[in-house]
Amino acid sequence: MIEVYTDGAASGNPGLSGAGIYIKVGSNTYEYTIPLGNLSNHEAEFHAIIKALEICQKSFPNEIVSFRSDSKVVVDVIEKDFTKNKTFLPLLERIRELSKGFPHFFIKWIPEKKNGHADRLARKAIRMNEQD
Repeated sequence: MIEVYTDGAASGNPGLSGAGIYIKVGSNTYEYTIPLGNLSNHEAEFHAIIKALEICQKSFPNEIVSFRSDSKVVVDVIEKDFTKNKTFLPLLERIRELSKGFPHFFIKWIPEKKNGHADRLARKAIRMNEQD
């Protein structure tokens, strides 16, 4: 099973944003820092999960993936598979589509203090936006 920790962050809401992805596969770990441009904090959280699913699709196809996020809003939307928010709907649809490529996709909420690694990567991604 692949453990995937994701975080999205924005400097301003909306503002420059970034995704941080930390993946654990057995004793190996992988880190990704992805600048996302101008998004709200919640949008950045969704995009972090989408980017992580795309990475897992390429690098760990056909594996069981277990995602962790500190965004209650995003985890609730994905678990309920429903949102009335017109901005979130296409993001949820993309997550639905990508998650079908895995035998099992799980997501659970974790407290911010347990997601520090992904948070640091997301904040680094914001700074990468500023350098462009």
